[in-house]
Amino acid sequence: MRMRNKPWAKPELEACDYFIKEPELLRGKWAERFAAKQPFYLELGCGKGGFIAQAATGHTDINFLAIDLEYKMLGLARRKVAAAYTEKELPADNILLTAYNIEKIAQLFGEGDCVDRIYINFCNPWPRNKHKKHRLTHPRQLMQYRDFLRADGEIYFKTDDDPLFEESIAYFEECGFRIRYLTRDLHQQALTDNIMTEHEKMFSDEGIPIKFLIAQMQPLQTAADAPDQM
Repeated sequence: MRMRNKPWAKPELEACDYFIKEPELLRGKWAERFAAKQPFYLELGCGKGGFIAQAATGHTDINFLAIDLEYKMLGLARRKVAAAYTEKELPADNILLTAYNIEKIAQLFGEGDCVDRIYINFCNPWPRNKHKKHRLTHPRQLMQYRDFLRADGEIYFKTDDDPLFEESIAYFEECGFRIRYLTRDLHQQALTDNIMTEHEKMFSDEGIPIKFLIAQMQPLQTAADAPDQM
């Protein structure tokens, strides 16, 4: 079901101090945009903002950038983020939001940018073979992330979709990532730092197990080992 347009979203975002209207202008200098120099985490496809609102207010010693394609989704995320910071009486100086096509994310990060962790929560599974290249875990995406992810940086990946999860395991390994942690039923594990997203609660309430892994970047042995990104 498609979300209805929200005409208030764009003006509210453009009036927001932590919304980046032209993110390409910060290429190579994202660290300068935050109040403090500290670890930098990225959420790809932040949706309605449930995850990023909890993560950023719960970890003020980390800088966060949340990206989504649509203003109507980011408008909801901004409201949720603002409410979380207000409730905890915190300055919103470790959070940034921006609208961008994640498939072109290499245009946002350059020399001087270093992301310590990437979160991919319940991305579109793109089940048809001809569409799989659009997956946020597809090799052509993972190879882009390698350009700005710290040498031993990590990707945290959650999904309800079995085929996407199993195929993504192969994608990560193909692109020089080591699977450091993996579970096919997250809520049966005793993880104390799990932040539940809106989709996670919905699927869990339906009895669908949540799949989760942590992939850590490793050096590629040779240029010939890198998969074709086309």
